[in-house]
Amino acid sequence: MSRALENARRTLAIEADAIRAAERGLDGAFERAVELILASQGRVVVTGMGKSGLIGRKIAATLASTGTPAFFMHPAEGSHGDLGMVTRQDVVLAISSSGETQEVVALLPLLQRLKVPLVAMVGRPDSALGSRSDAVLDISVETEACPMNLAPTASTTVTLALGDALAVALLEERGFTPEDFARFHPGGSLGKRLLLHIRDLMHTGEDIPRVATSASMREALLEMTSKRLGMTAVEDGDGRLVGLITDGDLRRALDEEMDLLATTAGDAMTPDPFTIGPDELAARGLQFMEEKAINGLLVVDGDHRVVGALNMHDFLRAGVI
Repeated sequence: MSRALENARRTLAIEADAIRAAERGLDGAFERAVELILASQGRVVVTGMGKSGLIGRKIAATLASTGTPAFFMHPAEGSHGDLGMVTRQDVVLAISSSGETQEVVALLPLLQRLKVPLVAMVGRPDSALGSRSDAVLDISVETEACPMNLAPTASTTVTLALGDALAVALLEERGFTPEDFARFHPGGSLGKRLLLHIRDLMHTGEDIPRVATSASMREALLEMTSKRLGMTAVEDGDGRLVGLITDGDLRRALDEEMDLLATTAGDAMTPDPFTIGPDELAARGLQFMEEKAINGLLVVDGDHRVVGALNMHDFLRAGVI
């Protein structure tokens, strides 16, 4: 084994052990932190200096994206005006391995004056930060992964993991759903899968390919060519869906040397095709098409009238796939 690989495995083992130790050390202080944040009418203001600040930014982002309003405030900037962003309705989450970080400790009298609840992530609970906090989450580690035991490595990993644990506990308490997550991530693939419905993707009106059962195969072919969805709905005299003709049906008709001039759409169609409702999630439509191994889908209303049509390209364009 190379020295680099050995060091990498050692680092991961130390950090994994540190997280397991943090899990064993969880107690009522964690529950207290959750209670303070849930009781707040404002936001979680995360602050920390250096590496703690970088981890704090991620924790704030995770909280905000999972239903707990939060933002990061640089502690040095806090002493120079940014503290004005903190209100009495907020909760402050301060991160410091030593608990004595000058820029963070300088904020404590000001936060106490505001009577803002303070949650500390700290490596020394008896430090200036830990002793003046309402809830203390212990981020101390037996050793850093750094061979000199200097660079924040295992301790920042534990802090990040505890931040995730806090966010997950809060989202569970709030009853946060995948739909809520999607609303906070409308630009991501998950957001599209959970927010877009079939009606948002489907072709409507004159863009729907459709012919009557009495239409010739030539008319059906022209309709499919002009609407460019690789299929056409076949409707009865009352305008209700009775069948579907696809590119595959046309190829089979040619293979069987069917007389396309004499054959009607009603003769060549596949009866009772797969359909979906307009209010179904787009993700459900995609899953349905994959399960049935089909490339196109007709959308019908409660009276079995065609109100839309779509194919796999529509899901691709919308970013659902």
